[in-house]
Amino acid sequence: MRKIVKMRAPSQSPRRPAAVVEDQPQRTYATNRRARFDYNILETLEVGVVLTGTEIKSVRAGRVNLREAFARVAKRELWLMNAHISPYEAGGRYNVDPTRDRKLLAHTREIGRLMARTAEHGTTLIPMRMYDRAGHVKIELAVGRGKHQYDKRETIAKRDADRDIARAMRVSVSGRGR
Repeated sequence: MRKIVKMRAPSQSPRRPAAVVEDQPQRTYATNRRARFDYNILETLEVGVVLTGTEIKSVRAGRVNLREAFARVAKRELWLMNAHISPYEAGGRYNVDPTRDRKLLAHTREIGRLMARTAEHGTTLIPMRMYDRAGHVKIELAVGRGKHQYDKRETIAKRDADRDIARAMRVSVSGRGR
């Protein structure tokens, strides 16, 4: 008696395929909306952040404020200053100071490049948003140069003009006139 053996197609290897890292949807926990208004953004960088367990729970609950936060390079390390992460309600004695300095994780070369950029007059490091990527909390850090008051007025005027144009386009598309 003959036994029929099915041959595997080349795409059906008996081993498991290598893990494929997919671009999972990112959950944004906090954004610094004021930063784009107050600063001209020159470049951005994704960095990790060192948090305690209760801070992670608080971040995932969305209890983060980056409005007054900034980053600084000290002793060839990146530090996030003045970011407010509210204490976790069930944290008890494990809660830490809400505005403590938190270490940011980046490659040494990147830190050196950021040191050089912030050594320029008028530039600073600003956290733009805090989000989750594959289970790790990340911060989008930007090198920014402060805007003058007339630049801010220009930004407001441009935003208003864009809004008026969009409104006019909506009205013309819908066919309604006033």
